[in-house]
Amino acid sequence: MTMSRVEVITSVQRRRRWSRAEKERLVAATLEPGVTVSEVSQAAGMHSSQLFRWRKGLCRRSEPGVSHLVPVKIAPAPGISEQAAQLPSAASPRRGVIEIELGGGRCVRVDRDVDPEALGRVLDVLGSR
Repeated sequence: MTMSRVEVITSVQRRRRWSRAEKERLVAATLEPGVTVSEVSQAAGMHSSQLFRWRKGLCRRSEPGVSHLVPVKIAPAPGISEQAAQLPSAASPRRGVIEIELGGGRCVRVDRDVDPEALGRVLDVLGSR
C-alpha cells in the first residue's frame, strides 16, 4: 500500500482526529487479500491496536439487543415419527420444545417455560460470537 498524503502535526494537540471515512478506508485496506493490519497501520503512522479496534467496531455484524427475523422450521423431537408427534398423548402432556440452530454446529434447546428475557440475552450473546 502506498501513502498518498503526509500529515504534519504542528500543534500541541497530542491526538489525531480521524474521520469516519478515513477509518473506513483504513479498515477496508486491512480486509484486502495478502495485506496485514500491521502494514496498513505502519503506513498510516498509527498503532496496530487502534486499527484492530476500529475494525472490530466497523465490522460488527449486529448491535446487541437488536432482534432479527430468522426462518423457523418445525420438526418433531428426535426419535419420534411425524405422525406420533401430531397425536396428543393422554398419559403425559406434551411439553413444547424449541430448538434454535445458530450455525457452526451450535444449537440451543428450550422448553415452553423459558423466561423470554433470559432467552433474548442468551441469543444476543451467542449471536455476537
